[in-house]
Amino acid sequence: MSIPAAIVRDRTGLQTLVDSWKADGATVGIVPTMGALHKGHLSLVDTMGRHADKTLVSIFVNPTQFGPNEDFDAYPRDEAGDLAALADTPADAVYIPDRRDMYPDGFDTAIRVGAIADRLEGASRPGHFDGVATIVAKLILTARADYAIFGEKDYQQLCVIRHMAADLNLPVTILGGTTVREDDGLASSSRNRYFDTESRPKAAGLNRALRDLTVDIRNGLDVTAACAKAEQSILSAGFASVDYVAVADAETLAPLTTPGARPGRVLAAARLHGVRLIDNLPL
Repeated sequence: MSIPAAIVRDRTGLQTLVDSWKADGATVGIVPTMGALHKGHLSLVDTMGRHADKTLVSIFVNPTQFGPNEDFDAYPRDEAGDLAALADTPADAVYIPDRRDMYPDGFDTAIRVGAIADRLEGASRPGHFDGVATIVAKLILTARADYAIFGEKDYQQLCVIRHMAADLNLPVTILGGTTVREDDGLASSSRNRYFDTESRPKAAGLNRALRDLTVDIRNGLDVTAACAKAEQSILSAGFASVDYVAVADAETLAPLTTPGARPGRVLAAARLHGVRLIDNLPL
């Protein structure tokens, strides 16, 4: 099996590798992931390869961003498959730390981002973005990254990380990668592998509802009515429940009641056969 040029499993090894890159004048870009890599992740690696001289992919299932009733233990892990998938990408190295390396005994610090992290996913998953912001900051600083990239599929995460990097004056450029989708519109996600042959076709209903929502709003339908219609469409597609359907400011994620005044985003989260899916589209 072909694998990337370097696999690093501890912080000291990563710092040594990055020091050698920096000594040669190279810029470094990091692609943080939790593994179970799919086409969306690989597109981020390809994009980073066009921005940075050296591309580092991290694989770490971060426990601090999972709630007590979420799927940390069941989250898919496939290191061999991930390494094989990265072999034909611009990845120069893969960082695969264990939990003790990222959170050693006595670790007791977290980053709290603020209002942008409290809405939508933050309201549905309290503390989630504290864990995300903390691990991303650690990865960026450890890698001395000049660039970091995150997919627009997790749009609020991208906004939160941009806000954090600006607030903390982190010397890094945060890039966003376009959502990669299946032929029926379902956004690529590690959690899609949870679906069986019965539930998988239903999953595309989330994206269909959001596409229809953008059309309804452009046609002048009231935002509240348009969101209610989209929620009913998601339930009719076979989803068990809807956590939220929202129209938000594309930068702050504050509720957007008058579309057109500022760039907007439509976002939704819903549950299908025990799997929680999120998606979003520009407005």
